[in-house]
Amino acid sequence: MSAAELEAAALSLAVAAVATALVAVPGTAVAWWMERRPVRARVFVETLLALPLVLPPVVTGYALLLLLGPRGPLGFAVEAVFGVGIAFTWLGAAVAAAVVAFPLYVRAVRVALVAADVRLEAAARTLGLTPRATFWRVTLPLAAPGLVAGVIVAFARAL
Repeated sequence: MSAAELEAAALSLAVAAVATALVAVPGTAVAWWMERRPVRARVFVETLLALPLVLPPVVTGYALLLLLGPRGPLGFAVEAVFGVGIAFTWLGAAVAAAVVAFPLYVRAVRVALVAADVRLEAAARTLGLTPRATFWRVTLPLAAPGLVAGVIVAFARAL
């Protein structure tokens, strides 16, 4: 492989890794919220989550450009505060990859949370664990295989 090809491959791997990191925490939170809390607008939220998967990539990219471009509300704010532009940079590519990987990660984690026995969480709560401790010490270990699967799928989609 030439130096340019190696550089392109390294950039692709870096973008996919950053995108996966951007997806992991909020994706886990959204999946937990969707499965463990009553969500009145569940159909609306599920539809919103599926949009990056069903919309053509050009539409998703254009929406991101409007939002994160130099004249977009988030792009302008980030550039004003941090002095860094997002559009047309490797960070912009990572954000775009994260947007399209997010729904796949959330779906994998939701499936894992459905499979996790809520009775074990209830038992932990009766034994005195706080909701936060129950999440970290019971729920996440039970859902760990789904989180790993979600990370793999998100990385592959981002790549």
